Amino acid sequence: MSILVNKETRLLIQGITGNEGLFHTEQMLNYKTNIVAGVTPGKGGDWVLNGKVPVFDSVQTAVEVTGANASVIFVPAKYVGDAIFEAVDAEIPLVVCITEGAPIQDMMRVKQYLSSRRTRLIGPNCPGLLTPGESKVGIIPGNIAIPGNIGVVSRSGTLTYEVLYALQQNGMGVSTCVGIGGDPVKGLNFVECLELFEADARTDAIVMIGEIGGNDEEKAANFISAEMTKPVVAFIAGISAPPGKRMGHAGALIEGSSGTAQSKIEALQSIGVKIARYPEEIPGIIAL
Repeated sequence: MSILVNKETRLLIQGITGNEGLFHTEQMLNYKTNIVAGVTPGKGGDWVLNGKVPVFDSVQTAVEVTGANASVIFVPAKYVGDAIFEAVDAEIPLVVCITEGAPIQDMMRVKQYLSSRRTRLIGPNCPGLLTPGESKVGIIPGNIAIPGNIGVVSRSGTLTYEVLYALQQNGMGVSTCVGIGGDPVKGLNFVECLELFEADARTDAIVMIGEIGGNDEEKAANFISAEMTKPVVAFIAGISAPPGKRMGHAGALIEGSSGTAQSKIEALQSIGVKIARYPEEIPGIIAL
C-alpha cells in the first residue's frame, strides 16, 4: 500500500509543452510513472517525447479520453489558479501543483472552491510526491529513496531530499513521501497527511519535516497526541532564524512570538515526538 499515488495512478501533466513541464515529464516517464496525457491549450492533437504522450487542449477532454485520475501542474504562476480550477471541474481526485509564486489571493479562492469538492490538492510551491518503485509525481529525485515502511511529509523541498537520502543510506525505505510545500495558503497540510499515513497498513513510522512560520506543526502535535498510534520523528528547520525575516518559503516567517522553531519543537516534544537536531540524525532515532 501507499498513500495518494501508486503504480495504478494515471497521471496527466498540465503545462506539458513548457520547458519545465517537458523536462520533468521525461524524468517521471523514466521512473515508469504511468503518464497518460498532457494538456496545453492550443496544442491539442500533438504528441511529445517521441510520441509517448498525447497532448490535449483541455483537462476535461484528456480525462474523458485517457481516464486520468491525477494531475501535476507546471504552468506559470499567474495561471495556477485557473489550472487548478480546470482540474477540479474535471473531477480529478488528486492535483499536485509544483509552480512557485502562486498569488495568495488566487489560492484563497482555490481553497474556498475546494471546500465543496472531493479533489485533494498538494501544493503549490511543492516538490510533489514519490511512492518509491511505483510512481513519481513532481520533481523529487527518484534515485534517493527505496521502497519501505516509513512515511515522510515535509514543508521543505531540499530538506526532503536530504532525509530521503539519509534513510536510503541506512537501508531504510519509504512508503510514500509527500512534499506539501511552504506557502501560507496551500492544499493538504500536516494533519491531513498524518491521518492518511495512520490509516496506511504499509506505513509503520512517520518523519515530519517542518519549518518556521504558521502553526501547522502545533496543530500536528495536537493531532498526534489525540489520534496517532504510530511513532513520529520530526525535524524543524530555522532554529536560528531572526524574527520578521522571511526564510525561503513565503510561509516561513516568524511574527512576534508566533511560528518560531523553538515553539514548534516544544509543542512536539511535549507529546512525545522525538526531535532530530539535523536531518542525518533521523535514521538513528527511528532505529531506536
